[in-house]
Amino acid sequence: MRPKAGLGLGLALATILGNSTTLADGFLYEFSGQVAVEKRWYPDSAAYPGQRSGTTGFVIEPELYIEAPSGWSFNLVPFLRHDGADSRRNHADLREAYFLTYGEIGDSEWELRAGVDHVFWGVTESNHLVDVINQTDLVEHPDEQRKLGQLMIHNTWSGSWGVAELFLLPHHRERTFPGRKGRLRSALIVDHAHASYESSSGDRHIDYALRYSRSLGSVELGFSLFDGTSREPVYRPLLLTTGPVLAPHYEQIRQFGLDAQLIVDAWLFKLEAIHRDGAQNIRLQEEDFSALVAGAEYTFFSIFRSAIDLSLLGEWNYDQRGDNATRNLQDDWFLAAHLAFNDIQNTEISASILSDRDHSSDILVMEFNRRLSDSWTMGLEWFSILDADEADIQLHQLSRDSFLEFRITYSF
Repeated sequence: MRPKAGLGLGLALATILGNSTTLADGFLYEFSGQVAVEKRWYPDSAAYPGQRSGTTGFVIEPELYIEAPSGWSFNLVPFLRHDGADSRRNHADLREAYFLTYGEIGDSEWELRAGVDHVFWGVTESNHLVDVINQTDLVEHPDEQRKLGQLMIHNTWSGSWGVAELFLLPHHRERTFPGRKGRLRSALIVDHAHASYESSSGDRHIDYALRYSRSLGSVELGFSLFDGTSREPVYRPLLLTTGPVLAPHYEQIRQFGLDAQLIVDAWLFKLEAIHRDGAQNIRLQEEDFSALVAGAEYTFFSIFRSAIDLSLLGEWNYDQRGDNATRNLQDDWFLAAHLAFNDIQNTEISASILSDRDHSSDILVMEFNRRLSDSWTMGLEWFSILDADEADIQLHQLSRDSFLEFRITYSF
C-alpha cells in the first residue's frame, strides 16, 4: 500500500503546485515535473531463482527553478523510483542541483555551473561513445542511456570562434545494477560492497574533461578529452562465503573523442569516434583501443501528402578489441525507422533492430508514444532479444528477459 500512498501524494502535490510560476521579491519560481506509473511484463520464464514474470512501479521527478533579479539561477531535479520486484531499482537520485551564473567578456560570453548536473555529448542513436561525463543508471533501462547526476564545476566560453568547455569532476558515481531478484541481470550478481578503484583516492579522484565544438555551415564538430575514473567498470570474479559474485573495478583512463554531424538536404550523416588509453578488456588485460559508430539518417517529409514524417536510420558500431571488447557493440549494425505523425496528440512510432555481425544475436525494440491530454501521456515499449548466441556471453545471459512495458505519465 505504501507505493500507492506515495503515488497519491505525488499526484496531489502535482495538482496543487504543478506548473506554477510566481514572483516574490523579484525572484522567479517555477515548479513542474512528472509522475509516471509503469507496468513491465516478461513473457519468458525466469532464468534465476526469485525473479518474477512482471513488476509494477512508479517514478516521481519534480523540478524546481529559481531565478534571482541579479541573473543567477538554481535548478533542482530530484528523482525517485519504486519497483515492486527488485529492491536495487528502488532508489533516489539528484539528477540536477546546480547554481548557474553568466556574463560577457568582450564579444564572448561565459557561463558557470556548480553542483549536480547532466551533460550529454554525442550525435548517434545506437551508441554514445563520447558521452563520458555522467554515470549510467543501468537499472532504469538496458539501453544504457539513462544517467545519474554528476557533481561538477562546468565552465563554458562561447563566441563566433565556437564553444569551449572545462569540467572538474570531484566525485565518481558507481554504476547501478539489478539485484538478485531483478531481471536483465548477469548470471553472477554485481556486488557494490566490493567495488574497487585503480586510484588510491577511490571515488574522490578529481577527474577533468575538455570539449571544443563549432558549427561550420552544415557541419557540426566536437572534440573532447576526458582524464580520470572510467564510468564503465570491468568485472572481477570474487568468491564470498555466500557464493561467487562480480566485483566492479574502476580504472583510470584517458579518452580522446570526436563527434561530427553533416546536414545535406534531408540527409543527416553522423559520426562518433574515440581512442581510450588505460582500460582493461573483458579478459582483464590492459588494452588501449579505438572505437567508432557511424551512420546516416534520411527523412521523408509529409509522406503521401499528409502531416506524417518518416525517418530511416542506419549505423555501424565498431570496436578494435573485437571479442575482447567489454561491450557487445564491437561489430554491429543498427537499423531504425521513426514515424512522427505531427498531430495534436504528438503520436510517435519507432522500431529498431541491433544485429551482431560476429554472432547470431539480434535485439528488436518497438515503441509507441501518444499524448492523451495536456497533462497525460502514454507509452508502450516492446524490448525483444530475438537471438542470443551462446558465444555472445553478455547478451546470452539476458536471453529470457525480453519485456513489454506500459507507462502512463502525468506532467505538471
